[in-house]
Order: sequence, then structure tokens, then C-alpha cells
Amino acid sequence: QVQLVESGGGLVQPGGSLRLSCAASGSIFSIAVMGWYRRAPGKQRELVATITSDGRGNYADSVKGRFTISRDNAKNTVFLQMNSLKPEDTAVYYCYAGAKKDYYSPVLGYWGQGTQVTVSS
Repeated sequence: QVQLVESGGGLVQPGGSLRLSCAASGSIFSIAVMGWYRRAPGKQRELVATITSDGRGNYADSVKGRFTISRDNAKNTVFLQMNSLKPEDTAVYYCYAGAKKDYYSPVLGYWGQGTQVTVSS
């Protein structure tokens, strides 16, 4: 099994910044992709950003230019730097990892428990 532990959420004023972190641990051979999704109240979970093992990032249009995703492969950790936060960024943010347990196993998806981000004055 793979465990994902998120940290860094909280309350911030509009225009402020937060940095989320997510560390993966457990039976990990490799992690192909890591990323962040979010679920706002009354809405479905949506992609925020993903990053491959070679550093290629992908962003939702709503966060391009404001959020930056990065990862530390040696520590199996992914980060999300969120700047210029808006009230509509308020959501529970979930970490995701597509990982293999060993060379022969398929890539399986794993989720963190979520961390609340609230943008409000």
C-alpha cells in the first residue's frame, strides 16, 4: 500500500499565498505522476495540477499563472505553491499519486485524505 499525507492547508485572505505538501510512503517502486485535485462545496472533484517524474507540469486553466506544482523525487513529495488566491479557490485539496509497487505491477492510483483551503477576508 501507498500512503499520502498532505499538509499546508488553512485560512488565507484573498491575494494571499499557501504552500501545500504531500509525502508518499509505503510500498513504492516508482511514482509516474503526482498531482493535486480539489472539491469545492457542492461541486465535483476537479484537476488542479499534475506533474510527471521528469518534471512536466499540467494545470487547470483556472490556476495557470497563479499556482506552481513541483516535486522532490528522492523524497516522493509533491508541492503546490498557490499565489494570488481567490475565494473561488476555497476547497478541500487532495493529493494524488500514480505509483507502482514493483517493476512488474501496474500503476495504481492513490489519494490523500484531503486538506482544507479557505480563502476569505
